[in-house]
Amino acid sequence: MLIDSMYPKSFASDNHAGVHPTILEAIASANHGDAPAYGDDSWTSAFEDKVKEVFGAGAEGFAVFNGAGANLVGLALMLGRYDAILCADSAHIAAHETGASERLLGVKLMTIPTEDGKLRPEDIKSRLGGIGSPHEPQPTVVSISQVTELGTCYSPAEIAALAETAHESGLRLHVDGARLANAAAYLDCDLKAITTDVGVDVFSFGGTKNGALAAEAVVVLDPSLTHAIPFLRRQSLQLASKMRFISTQLSALLTNDLWHENASHANRMAARLADGLADVPGVSLAYPLQSNAVFAVIPPAVTETLKRRYLFHYWDERAGIVRWMTAFDTTPEHVDDFLDDIRKSATA
Repeated sequence: MLIDSMYPKSFASDNHAGVHPTILEAIASANHGDAPAYGDDSWTSAFEDKVKEVFGAGAEGFAVFNGAGANLVGLALMLGRYDAILCADSAHIAAHETGASERLLGVKLMTIPTEDGKLRPEDIKSRLGGIGSPHEPQPTVVSISQVTELGTCYSPAEIAALAETAHESGLRLHVDGARLANAAAYLDCDLKAITTDVGVDVFSFGGTKNGALAAEAVVVLDPSLTHAIPFLRRQSLQLASKMRFISTQLSALLTNDLWHENASHANRMAARLADGLADVPGVSLAYPLQSNAVFAVIPPAVTETLKRRYLFHYWDERAGIVRWMTAFDTTPEHVDDFLDDIRKSATA
């Protein structure tokens, strides 16, 4: 379905948003003259320096095209042929990447049911019984999503506890950070506080959902892993020839806390939407609001009426749960107009 003049602001995904003006300016500024390909350029060097500035001197950043690719490259660093990944059953790598990790990496995803999308240390411990058995896949990596697919966030303490449990068991911790910025904005902390400072080994930093154009990064914090990533990035088709145009976007997001400005605004718009639902009959929140994702339980007739005018997705059609996403360019007027239509549809 195409977005055109028929539709007002989309609430389907923060991927539907355009590109932030500052990032467009950064792309334009890199568009002068020639530059070496495949990352041997000054913009990529500046991005790599910015990663060290934000995440610590030991952090190594690698620009890639998209979130699924970032996950694939980051996970590949830590996995062998008979290994397994522990993750929530709602995790993006399990539910929304068409089995890419299993198909392309040849590993087992050992999914764990959760009510809020978040793993706990006991969840990890419950899946370690087969370690050492040649008859079972070997858990090697714990992968969590920050923000989770249910819009919830791990606190620094929760991530630290997962990292400690994983490391004590000989596992590494990976974070799918497609919306890492939204999590940090909600938690009122910097990006380092939920990655470097709490024992994460490898994570992705999502730019596309935060105002960028096809720009993501794999950040490696375990120095024993960095030697392999140039080869895996190339083999996974994630090495951009004109990398300067990806790197400059990521640098722009990490400069003057643009990532925080964009994510905080998106979170505030989600809160405005959620708060406005309080007086709408028959509508309630399905999960806690902790990011820019609003999950609402809504009567099917109301949903169908709204879907004639707005773009958004069912999350669980049988339970009547829909997902509404806000972005850096969602305005209060967008939210208020949507709320007006929700109220009209619910009381018709």
